[in-house]
Amino acid sequence: MKVIILCGGMGTRLREETEYKPKPMVEIGGKPVLWHIMKHYAHYGIKEFILALGYKGNVIREYFLNYFNYNSDFTVDLANEGRITRYNESIREDWKVTLVETGAETMTGYRVKVAGRYLNDDNFMVTYGDAVSDVNIAQLYEFHCNHGLTGTVTGVFPPSRFGDLVTERERVISFNEKLRDEAGQEPINGGYFVFKREFLDMIADNPSIDLERAPMQLLTGQKQLAVYRHTGFWQCMDTYRDNQLLEKMWKEKPVWKIWD
Repeated sequence: MKVIILCGGMGTRLREETEYKPKPMVEIGGKPVLWHIMKHYAHYGIKEFILALGYKGNVIREYFLNYFNYNSDFTVDLANEGRITRYNESIREDWKVTLVETGAETMTGYRVKVAGRYLNDDNFMVTYGDAVSDVNIAQLYEFHCNHGLTGTVTGVFPPSRFGDLVTERERVISFNEKLRDEAGQEPINGGYFVFKREFLDMIADNPSIDLERAPMQLLTGQKQLAVYRHTGFWQCMDTYRDNQLLEKMWKEKPVWKIWD
């Protein structure tokens, strides 16, 4: 199974870092947050990634084209046609990464639609390229399969509020992008989606289509969106303050680091 990672946003609230790089390339502990997300999925055996690129996507392209050079010491022999000798290589990733240009200013739904051209399984996953979590991917997928609905979204319970899922037992009955004023126990959309392939047909071929609006609202209207409740760790990297928090956690206790 493959996972689409949305990597195209501009990250305007993290301008200190994203003026020169896309948000998924902002580092935690010397590695892009995108790398942390991919390590998480790979821990559960999901090692085929489709990166939906947009804003400054060439930075991500360059990172993976030069992945071995970025992660080892090496000598470039300019007298011998630039032959490269690498040392102390410690790369263990056996990933397959497909990089897809989805447009600099397109919305998330269209990015999924475009990236979907490279899917060939009955189910696929989607997540955002700016949040880390310790969600159990294997249990999430089992939950999705057991419920048999078109889509599953992971509902999380962070301290701050971003947008709510209104739920009834294990189904989402309303997908709200805006904040709720009142305190409550409803989860928010934490990403980590699982969809049946047929979901792609529900996304209009239009660059202005936002995943969090029409497609998800269509699913909820049909009662075809389940919620997998994750009460463990989840943290987005929306602001510079978030970035500093995750850096501090990486040095002290990175809860999301479930890989060896």
